[in-house]
Amino acid sequence: MTRITGKNDGPGGRNEHYDVGRRKNVPRRNVVAEIKRGEHQGAHVVKIRGREYARDNPDGSKADNVNRNK
Repeated sequence: MTRITGKNDGPGGRNEHYDVGRRKNVPRRNVVAEIKRGEHQGAHVVKIRGREYARDNPDGSKADNVNRNK
């Protein structure tokens, strides 16, 4: 599974960009589209206030969450 890490670079700490594996600063819309195409099996898309965001599938581990503490 490719690691997806939120950048918390939008208003209020929202993720407008993500680091996806070795790719840096990938726009949110691109990551969401990749997840919808099934390219990231360990992630899903959530819709919050009309915007879609990447989230890791629940597994009980904080170490692999999109918004993990760095």
